[in-house]
Amino acid sequence: MGEYASDDGAAVGKARKAGPCDDALAAMWADTSELLKKSLGRGAYDSWIAPLSLTEIDKGLARITAPTPFMRNWVATQYADAVRRALAAADPRIERVEFEADGARTAKTPDAPNSAAAPGAANGANHAAAAKKVEPAAAPKSASVNGANGADTLPSSPLDPRFTFDSFVVGKPNELAHAAARRVSESKEVSFNPLFLYGGVGLGKTHLMHAIAWELSQRHPGRRVLYLSAEQFMYRFVQALRYRDTISFKQQFRSVDVLMVDDVQFIAGKDSTQEEFFHTFNALIDQSKQIVISADRSPNEIDGLEERIRSRLQWGLVVDIHPTDYELRLGILQAKAETVAAQNPGLVLDAKVLEFLAHRISSNVRVLEGALTRLVAFATLVGRPIDLDMAQECLADILRASDRKVTVDEIIRKCCQHYNIRMTDMLSPRRARAVARPRQIAMYLSKMLTQRSLPDIGRKFGGRDHTTVLHAVRKIEQLCETDSALAEDIELLRRMLEA
Repeated sequence: MGEYASDDGAAVGKARKAGPCDDALAAMWADTSELLKKSLGRGAYDSWIAPLSLTEIDKGLARITAPTPFMRNWVATQYADAVRRALAAADPRIERVEFEADGARTAKTPDAPNSAAAPGAANGANHAAAAKKVEPAAAPKSASVNGANGADTLPSSPLDPRFTFDSFVVGKPNELAHAAARRVSESKEVSFNPLFLYGGVGLGKTHLMHAIAWELSQRHPGRRVLYLSAEQFMYRFVQALRYRDTISFKQQFRSVDVLMVDDVQFIAGKDSTQEEFFHTFNALIDQSKQIVISADRSPNEIDGLEERIRSRLQWGLVVDIHPTDYELRLGILQAKAETVAAQNPGLVLDAKVLEFLAHRISSNVRVLEGALTRLVAFATLVGRPIDLDMAQECLADILRASDRKVTVDEIIRKCCQHYNIRMTDMLSPRRARAVARPRQIAMYLSKMLTQRSLPDIGRKFGGRDHTTVLHAVRKIEQLCETDSALAEDIELLRRMLEA
């Protein structure tokens, strides 16, 4: 049968045969609501059906009123069949359902006459002004991503102009994340939904999130982009509950084209916020709207996250941003050094200093860039050239904190676990390939990841000579150039040891 969203908002203002408080209509809608609650589930019912009311039945037509035009349109397209079937079960004479928005609630201001809302009035500055008059105590809104990507009502967090794709240094540890972010920002269609980026502190997650938002605003200025942290999502949800304005909250978050939520691990353990996030996520996915999420861990590793949210976060593309390697850290420093040189004519940054920093500071990019900023500030304020001696003096505390904590014993244990061999065999004179190759790898990692001398490392491996250790290091270096599988295996071990 035919179901329609009312195209004429003025229909709300016409005389009705029965009001929403009519006993018969109220009883029928109560029975219908129970059926819908069972068929749709409590979450969908609370979000979309509970705010509705049955206002009229006339010649087989049931007229349903929604609080806002947005909710009217959404229910009409998503739940019309379910509502009609449930009403027909209560009264077989009902053949059609028509949805309309309650103009008195959505457009009326304290000083304005009772007038109906025009279709689509949910967006634009006029609706925002009306909402402010109805609820003067509403929480203040943050600046939008930019002025071109949607209505002023989008409560997006401000973006950092430094965090663009042009300023993002790409290397092996982050090349997949960068490529996926580029695809999402450049494509007109939804590519990966959701795109989930995760990695440790200071590896570039937030940079990529901002870069996506900037690129979208330039390539697709008509798309409504909403970027915020999970903490801000929770805060705004709590404010909506406090001021009894959850309808506006749902309308705001479910009418966007791209939703970007940073640090989603923050909502773990917060049941009510997770419930609302779950329904927002589903609503946007059903509309084929793009979702981009970031976190410090993969969905499987976030404790306190509901299983239904965890599974949905893994629907699309989950990308791990790996810890930086030496080449990527050096590239980041070189890019920043070029910016610093342009801002400080006459300042010379020795290439050896950059190499030294890239080698010694491996924790995260923020610490690395902070170290360079400190060097530049020291050099410009004190008037000393930036050389190795000055770097070691100025960054003594950072260098001490960044010293490698990996020990030879830890390397031996990790290699034994990884290659499933006994420690006694690792330290024994056995030369079988199944033991000798893991032993050489362990010696190589000991040389790369610790400050121990070759004789010290040799003594840890059953009293071997330093020449044996040197041979193992050179052998593994040669093999890594030709055997990509071995190189990846060693890189995996290094990451596990440095984690």
